[in-house]
Parts: sequence; structure tokens; C-alpha cells
Amino acid sequence: MRCGTYASRRAPRAAKRDKPAKVATVFAGQDREATERARSYFTGYPPSSPSIAILKDGKLVYMMQRHQIETRDASAIAADLKAAFEQHCAATVAG
Repeated sequence: MRCGTYASRRAPRAAKRDKPAKVATVFAGQDREATERARSYFTGYPPSSPSIAILKDGKLVYMMQRHQIETRDASAIAADLKAAFEQHCAATVAG
């Protein structure tokens, strides 16, 4: 889940070659039902906006929360997202 406030500057694409089968963006405060549904996947994590999650087969495999986003530049965030995507998803993505 990404918050629109930081989405364009703080959440660059993690990998350009490998792409997930589905991508979703939920804007907290804009669509309450979608926000609640997205957060239902993030058990064990308090609500955090912005945040970025990677789910595989409907299960949370990676979560980056506000404190990991706001204090860092886009290249550092992208590097972490790329590593998480490669660890959890890249082998299952058809190229």
C-alpha cells in the first residue's frame, strides 16, 4: 500500500524487467473499504501511511513502513524493494 503523498517521489519501481502479476495502490483516507481490505493482509503491523507491501499468493512476505520510507531517498528505497522482490517473487515471474 502506498500513500499518495509520497507515492511519486518515494516509491519508485523496484525492478523494470520483472513485474508482478498484479499491482494495487490504495490511498488511505480516499477509499475506506479498500484501505481496510488492504490492511487486513498486514496483520502484525500497525497502520502506516505511506507503506509498501509485497504479497505472494495472498500472504504478506515483505512490509516497508513509514519510518523506513520518509527518512530515505528513492534509490535506497528502490534497492530494498528490488532485493525483497527478487527474494520473494522474481523466480515466479514469467518474463
